[in-house]
Amino acid sequence: MSLLCRGRLKLLAASLTAVALLTWLYLLAGSLEGGRSLLLAPCLAQGPSPAQLLQRAVLEARLRQVEEENRRLRLQLSQSQDGNYGNQQWAASADTAPEDGDTTAEDRSNSSQCQRAAAVHKCELIHVACVCAGYNASRDVVTLVKSVLFHRRNPLHFHFITDAVARRILGALFQSWMVPSVQVSFYDADELKSDVSWIPNKHYSGIYGLMKLTLAKTLPSDLSKVIVLDTDITFATDVAELWGIFRKFTDKQAIGLVENQSDWYLGNLWKNHRPWPALGRGFNTGVILLHLERLRRLGWEQLWRLTAERELMSMLSTSLADQDIFNALIKQNPVLVHRLPCFWNVQLSDHTRSEQCYTEVSDLKVIHWNSPKKLRVKNKHVEFFRNLYLTFLEYDGNLLRRELFGCPSQASAESVQLQGALEQLDEDDQCYDFRRERLAVHRLHLYFLQYEYEAVGQEHDVTLVAQLSMDRLQMLEAICKHWEGPVSLALYLSDAEAQQFLRYAQASEVLRGRRNVGYHVVYKEGQFYPVNLLRNVALDNANTPYVFLADVDFLPMYGLYHYLRKAVVQMDLAHSKKALVVPAFETLRYRLSFPKSKAELLSMLDMGTLYTFRYHVWPKGHAPTDYAKWRTATTAYRVDWEPDFEPYVVVRRDCPHYDRRFLGFGWNKVAHVMELDAQEFELMVLPNAFMVHMPHAPSFDISKFRSSAAYRSCLSTLKDEFHQDLSRKYGAAALKYLTARRGV
Repeated sequence: MSLLCRGRLKLLAASLTAVALLTWLYLLAGSLEGGRSLLLAPCLAQGPSPAQLLQRAVLEARLRQVEEENRRLRLQLSQSQDGNYGNQQWAASADTAPEDGDTTAEDRSNSSQCQRAAAVHKCELIHVACVCAGYNASRDVVTLVKSVLFHRRNPLHFHFITDAVARRILGALFQSWMVPSVQVSFYDADELKSDVSWIPNKHYSGIYGLMKLTLAKTLPSDLSKVIVLDTDITFATDVAELWGIFRKFTDKQAIGLVENQSDWYLGNLWKNHRPWPALGRGFNTGVILLHLERLRRLGWEQLWRLTAERELMSMLSTSLADQDIFNALIKQNPVLVHRLPCFWNVQLSDHTRSEQCYTEVSDLKVIHWNSPKKLRVKNKHVEFFRNLYLTFLEYDGNLLRRELFGCPSQASAESVQLQGALEQLDEDDQCYDFRRERLAVHRLHLYFLQYEYEAVGQEHDVTLVAQLSMDRLQMLEAICKHWEGPVSLALYLSDAEAQQFLRYAQASEVLRGRRNVGYHVVYKEGQFYPVNLLRNVALDNANTPYVFLADVDFLPMYGLYHYLRKAVVQMDLAHSKKALVVPAFETLRYRLSFPKSKAELLSMLDMGTLYTFRYHVWPKGHAPTDYAKWRTATTAYRVDWEPDFEPYVVVRRDCPHYDRRFLGFGWNKVAHVMELDAQEFELMVLPNAFMVHMPHAPSFDISKFRSSAAYRSCLSTLKDEFHQDLSRKYGAAALKYLTARRGV
């Protein structure tokens, strides 16, 4: 915002305040002159005299005059603000920017400041491209997307050049995010590797740091313009302002860039430091405006290749990936570049040049976290940048699912289907909340942390599958110590809790050393804990042929992973429908010397240190396991299904999903075991396997179940409906479940 505009806005605001204050004083003086307060209750006032009537008429006339002045001032103030917003877009696109700072370029535009200018049409589609590969980049790019969505007023189309990992993560994220007026396209980075793999590159980004060079070829041929961003960018303004700068390009300009704010391209940073050629200080490629249509006409592919080949003859490799090649090309063809003011790419670092930018310019628009030290950079402005970044890092992404009013929206098939299902619900139904939340689409971030386990050649491998919320986080280290095999976990977290979990996992010696644990974040929404949705997410993302369906508050016996792999072979699960039952026990002690064998467990059971699971509150849940038989069993034995049986089992990964109608506490595992039985899975109890439940505070959902009659009533209704659906699905084979239900 220019000094002229800021001065005028302050003057208008002060005038508006002064008029309001004078009006109040005038009315107060008039009321006191009349001998009574205007605040006197009407029922206590006497009838007005002729003099008072005349005075009232004068006051009313004065009020109307003041109101009209206020209206004109508000209108003028609004126009000034809108004009400044529109002209900021034009001011930010000055044709040239002086090397000694960008405020001069902004001042040159003051003649047009405070005049309304619509640089971007209200419903114009804005295209943004990113190269994103791997687990960490897929997590980091979400903060960039949040900042763009928070400020945006236009439809957006994101173009992601990704590897297979990022494609899976971001595909699931955007599909479940369901943000209106946002399109997403993916392009396979593996198909582009041959275009840039011949370029030696020392930058930590590796081959992916060169792929922005291929965008003119990779993106659709009918796409004429795109904003290209690094994943470590945070927006503090509407991306439409940046998009509007394309209109200020001259006929020959095709690349918009901000000057580099470090001394890298000036050379002599250390002995024998020799950077690639650049125009002056060079340009930073964290934020780029690419006029693709013009680049294609210029033969961009051949242009950058020839430049790279020529410079590599002497430079041997790139140090800053694509940025070196962009700068060498611009040095030879300076007419191509449109200089952007520094506030469009404030490169956070220790360098004095970057500090000069955000010292002189008050309206910073894009923060670039390109320093290796990032949040630990030492300068007097870092607190502002840190707070801006953390705001979007922990911002609730559900709040960004807002419509763009006034623009046509192409609703996805999923959103149309969801809306139709919601409209079918009866709001007067006492179980309406249960039914609505069953349909909720939760944002999903798969593989929140690095995952490197491949099940190739592991035809008997087993993944432990479980779900948890923040209050069970302390169980993760213990589980990883007891289970060395792969794990698939669904975590129910808010955006802020996800960052707390990240810090916890990175600080834990146990967790950060494990690469075979898949953490899948399901973001919080609604009032119920979606336990079966979480189980399905963890189940769907297990990548071994078999799964051990457990709960996170159980510790497996030592060596259970290897024992189950052998049991899978011995029980021939590959060619038979079996569910292997792992007997469950519990302790009421927070500190327990964990049994190292079945014999030691039986001894602790006899001494009262351990108990069969839930024997005192829910014996039906595990009684069919037949613990008496298990004590002496040496081979697996079959047990029959009984009502309310909910054992923990090992099954093939393609087993039935959990029924999402069961939320919070109650019957979520029971229904699943019932469907396993309906599909004729044999329930086989393993003779030398066990798991122990560790004590913890009761969950919010079990407390709600115990205290709310309405909750229990709805759960009963959902049970009846599940039985009916089971009968329709499996016919006569499911009659025994309905009979058992009516007999209870």
